[in-house]
Amino acid sequence: MRSAIAALLLALVLATASAFTGTPLNLSRTSPASARSGSSSLVMRERACDLLGKTANRKARVVTFSHKRIHKVQQVNLQWKRFYSDDLGRRVRLRLSTKGIKTVNKYGGIDAAAKKFGVNLAKF
Repeated sequence: MRSAIAALLLALVLATASAFTGTPLNLSRTSPASARSGSSSLVMRERACDLLGKTANRKARVVTFSHKRIHKVQQVNLQWKRFYSDDLGRRVRLRLSTKGIKTVNKYGGIDAAAKKFGVNLAKF
């Protein structure tokens, strides 16, 4: 009886050992989509303005009728906007907050606003 149990345990150990000797998992953070260049690759982006860097207000509170204080997130109003860059000679597509769009209009164009805030438009 003991020899049969020992044989079963030995077979079980060999089966589990052979199951894990295949190709190892790729645990690197780079994906094949990020290896490609271009704006068409699907990459999760942070919800932040490309020009100003505005992010969500995570400390907002809602006070209910019973005066419970509930935390909520106020997201940034982000819009996809295309601007023509004279320096690059092409259109650039940016994800800007509405305040960022007003800032571009204030400076007279995307090139002047990007220069003011240190943004490299060649990435977009």
